[in-house]
Amino acid sequence: MDYPNDQHPAAPVRSGIPEHGRIPKYYAVKARISALVDELGEGGLLPTERDLSERYEVARETVRQAIRELVLEGRLRRRGRGTVVAGPKLEQPLSLASYTEGVRRQGRTPGRNLVTLDRFPCPEALAAETGLTRGEPVWHLERVLLADDERVGLESTYVSVARIPRLDADFEPDSSFYAYLHQQGITFGDADERIETVLATPREALLIGTPPALPMLLIHRVSRDTDGQPLERVRTLFRGDRFSFTTHLGG
Repeated sequence: MDYPNDQHPAAPVRSGIPEHGRIPKYYAVKARISALVDELGEGGLLPTERDLSERYEVARETVRQAIRELVLEGRLRRRGRGTVVAGPKLEQPLSLASYTEGVRRQGRTPGRNLVTLDRFPCPEALAAETGLTRGEPVWHLERVLLADDERVGLESTYVSVARIPRLDADFEPDSSFYAYLHQQGITFGDADERIETVLATPREALLIGTPPALPMLLIHRVSRDTDGQPLERVRTLFRGDRFSFTTHLGG
């Protein structure tokens, strides 16, 4: 049986073409470039906008809009003055596993670049969210997340100085914070987590190395130990074009 616009109802992703069949010109070009992306494979160099506009007989702005969407979706990425086919997105599990574990499971090398490690009195908002005491000393650890040396996120961790007083002396900033806590005899119990879509601030975009208009996935996490005591508050930005999240739901 033939389906309108080749939109078989069992296809993994329906292209978004409405039933009346009228689609924006850029979207038709996007579908053709997407097929070309599949042919080129990861790392393949996309033809120039000029070449594509001539190939598909459309304006360069039409091609530019199609490519822009494919970049935002993570199918393509900019490299120098060219555009190449991106690899598959990193899958991060929604669990109490560390970023390090999630990246390593996919055969990638995790890393982190330290931005700042400082301490200050716990502000009222942080105390209310975590259960810490207002005014008690807390650490703030901010790091850029890496996967195979590619900047993919930005992580800010807040934790009581009383729980880990020697963080500034004993902790290796490019290592797993969760592994460090385990070495200190601290075990995670449970956590509350919230995910939303945001745009990075100009500072965050500069640290991650992305345009400010690139959508980000923001995770807020408040963790507790096995005794139910507050442990950490984490705010992590992940590049929307490089990450997806997975979880297992039981019946």
